[in-house]
Amino acid sequence: MTEKEVLGIFDKYGALLKGHFKLSSGLHSEKYLQCALVLQHPGISEILSKALAKRFAADKIDVVIGPALGGVTLAYEVARALGARGIFAEREDGEMALRRGFSIMKGERVLVVEDVVTTGGSTKEVMRLVRADGGKIVGVGSIIDRSVGKAGLGAPFESLAKVEIEAFKERSCPLCKNNIPVIKPGSRK
Repeated sequence: MTEKEVLGIFDKYGALLKGHFKLSSGLHSEKYLQCALVLQHPGISEILSKALAKRFAADKIDVVIGPALGGVTLAYEVARALGARGIFAEREDGEMALRRGFSIMKGERVLVVEDVVTTGGSTKEVMRLVRADGGKIVGVGSIIDRSVGKAGLGAPFESLAKVEIEAFKERSCPLCKNNIPVIKPGSRK
């Protein structure tokens, strides 16, 4: 699957939003990639997940994990494509945690997935959690890489598309300075 095809899917489903958004990272942006609008379609979710899984097919993955909320569907679908377990981490008292009986066994080979990587903050939190449980991180995958390779994840990183969209710290955000109302579409409100 090419980057152009991936971005075409986002365009088709109206998943590239324009306005004033506060991202999960805390940064502000005039564009937002709403992966949920794409992943709500099981057939499309399967196509994207298989394309991402293909990039890690030779890595003998035991577990695929993603952060809630954006990585839940993707982790499940990529795990299904790889024949692995699919789990997710979620916030508990502000920290990523494994709940619902999920666990990672010492030495298990783990792929961390996320719908969109901007700063890599949530992804890095999940990576720390995996390492703390003794898992071996084989790689990181995402549908969209907004960092365009600058997230510094410390593991092999594959994305289906790189999208450079300017993001601003709140104090220097031109959208805030123009009093444009901010929307918080992400899972961290």
